[in-house]
Amino acid sequence: MNILFDKMEEECGVFGIYSKNKEKNISKLAYYGLFALQHRGQESAGISVSLNGDIQTYKNMGLVAKVFDEKILEDLKGNIAIGHVRYSTCGGSKIENCQPLESKFKLGHIAVAHNGNLINADVIRELMEDGGSTFTTTIDSEVIIKLIAKKAKKGCIDAIKESVMAIKGAYALTILMDNKLIGVRDPFGIRPLCLGITEDGDYVLASESCALDAVGAEIIRDIEAGEMIIIDENGVESIKYTENRRFSPCSFEYIYFARPDSIMDGIDVYLARVEAGKMLARQNEIKADLVMGVPDSGVPAAIGFSEESKIPYAHGLIKNKYIARTFIEPSQEMREKAVLAKLNPIKSSIKGKSIIIIDDSLVRGTTSKILIEILRKAGAREVHFKSASPPVKFPCYFGIDTADRGELIAANKTLEEIREEINADSLDYLKLENMIKTLPCKKCCVACFNGDYPIDIVK
Repeated sequence: MNILFDKMEEECGVFGIYSKNKEKNISKLAYYGLFALQHRGQESAGISVSLNGDIQTYKNMGLVAKVFDEKILEDLKGNIAIGHVRYSTCGGSKIENCQPLESKFKLGHIAVAHNGNLINADVIRELMEDGGSTFTTTIDSEVIIKLIAKKAKKGCIDAIKESVMAIKGAYALTILMDNKLIGVRDPFGIRPLCLGITEDGDYVLASESCALDAVGAEIIRDIEAGEMIIIDENGVESIKYTENRRFSPCSFEYIYFARPDSIMDGIDVYLARVEAGKMLARQNEIKADLVMGVPDSGVPAAIGFSEESKIPYAHGLIKNKYIARTFIEPSQEMREKAVLAKLNPIKSSIKGKSIIIIDDSLVRGTTSKILIEILRKAGAREVHFKSASPPVKFPCYFGIDTADRGELIAANKTLEEIREEINADSLDYLKLENMIKTLPCKKCCVACFNGDYPIDIVK
């Protein structure tokens, strides 16, 4: 657990691109696609390229710009590529767990990039080990590539279909195999995946539409739940490998994970966050001098709150954009210094003012408490804290690093107890029914708020 953050940590980002032009080296486009998805994972990055079925992979620990340089990208030659940025939801943060994963087997060469979490990976892994399979990583993604390789004699497409029908959980996959780029989205659509096309006719798969924008591609559509997309020299083929019984995209994608400039399953992420802020303002009237958002994902909700309440919006916190993840000593003093390194108050905006501070969520309470103390030290007369999502009361099993229930503050304390814990003058969460109103799909997974998981949980 990262003790600094209130947040749920990101899952991962996947990317894929296919060009019919075999003379075209598309590793640089994959680089820019991953760069746009950097917010989804900062632990490691990797790209696999394919040319005539031969796959090369380069991956390492660190940010995209640190892992790749001009020479590395020039050496990655191919007309098909997949890429991955990782935040570890399963398995440790070490180089052998970096993705894409690559494997050679009797009938060819395969590389897989995976965003999500499998809830039956341990069971499948044990069965495969009993059958003689060996594993080199500790991540659930290796189960997927081993299953596909084992079933490869049935052909590329059938091997993937049978493999994904055996796994259980949330996933978005990009796969290189048999001179094809393949994308797969889980049967409930929990993890996002979309399809786009560039002016040159290159097809692109990505976790978010912002990555399509980064490579000059226009979005065609989102991959449907339970759908497999096969891209090759013949174009794009769609296969429904299973019927989606309940479409349940993750609500936290819209609340926090996704970049605000992305559109996911037809929902404009920025507008959804602004509307959440407006809903917060309608819930309870409050008098204050100004509204501010916690950068970056709390800002749209704060703008919406300001528009609805007519309380002026102000920039009260400046984020250091050059800090990725911060590992700190477990002392109160060092935690506060780490928050200050990331977020610094503008004292002239804050001193003597009654402030409404809005964040996208309040999960553990750690950062919120420190942040409120920082605002008080900067001279705030009052600090009213508002969360643009409902109270998180249940852990997530689908690729998000939430704590167990004992560490989720809303699972163990009343609203008043939480207010006292974080030392706010008032506290309000967006009500679940109001949050659902901000999301036009109305079918999002809200299990972290009410425990209603879209599939049976095997733990």
